[in-house]
Amino acid sequence: MKLIQWTDTDAYFNLAAEEYVFDRMDRTEEYLLLWQNRNAIVVGKHQNTVEEVNAQYVQEHGVQVVRRLSGGGAVYHDMGNLNFTIIGDAEGNKFNFQKLSQPIVQTLGRMGAEVQFSGRNDLLMDGRKISGNAQFVRGSRLLHHGTLLFHSDLDMISNVLTVKGDKIESKGVKSVRSRVTNINDHAPNITIPDFKELLEETLLAARKVVHADLTAADRAGILDLRAHKYSTWEWNYGKSPDYDIKKERRFTSGGVSIYMRINEGIIQTVRIMGDYFGDGEIEDVESCLQRVKLSEEAVSTALKPLDVGWYIHGMTLDELVKMIVY
Repeated sequence: MKLIQWTDTDAYFNLAAEEYVFDRMDRTEEYLLLWQNRNAIVVGKHQNTVEEVNAQYVQEHGVQVVRRLSGGGAVYHDMGNLNFTIIGDAEGNKFNFQKLSQPIVQTLGRMGAEVQFSGRNDLLMDGRKISGNAQFVRGSRLLHHGTLLFHSDLDMISNVLTVKGDKIESKGVKSVRSRVTNINDHAPNITIPDFKELLEETLLAARKVVHADLTAADRAGILDLRAHKYSTWEWNYGKSPDYDIKKERRFTSGGVSIYMRINEGIIQTVRIMGDYFGDGEIEDVESCLQRVKLSEEAVSTALKPLDVGWYIHGMTLDELVKMIVY
């Protein structure tokens, strides 16, 4: 097994690194990757990002949003969380979460933390979740990854993973909100560096472990994948399943309701209704939004030629854009 660690905390880079090792490095090898993200939401492959993320809070607090290769629910990452990735043969390991998580459980046990495997893919302490796991399989290769909450900001989890005020109907996989806890709430003396060191010892007891580094060529390949996939709106939002969304806000001119049908992140139909006052024909606004990407830049560009306040008294372009996008 090759153990690869790196210090980058950019979520786009780190998710790209996972795929790069999985797809482009020696497929006869088994790999263990250890990495951390600064504030980020990582959504499952089959999820509707808009449905999972409190977009306005995320935008205001600089939280990265990135889609991963594997299924399952959305998770929040920060520097109090350690991520591990195991890449190897799918044979005998496909959806065997308990087997692949065993070194993690053993290591925490050696550090005095009693951990239980629960349900399909969770690790618990005192009945609360400290780790969620997911898998991606392509051909004969498997990618198994998970989180480990050591001292994450649990208040942020409820802030960033809650959509407020909008009604969304989609076929995307919904996250199951679990009661979570930090490892350090139960075993305060366990540190992430100590855990990494002991995890290697645990693995060495069962197999040969060799340290490896990402080469300059590897990093160039990862950065290319980051630029063309993991940092793009098309991957992180455009890959979402079709959905209908209703947004309601109240402004000085009255209440405004916006109904939209979204396909691959593009506005297909839109209706703007409410008890607001306005002079222009609201269909002009609706027409400008047809086939527009549901991003702040695209919506703002589409509506810029219009005097928004003419159509909805007291509303600015920025307010309408934020209502539509966030």
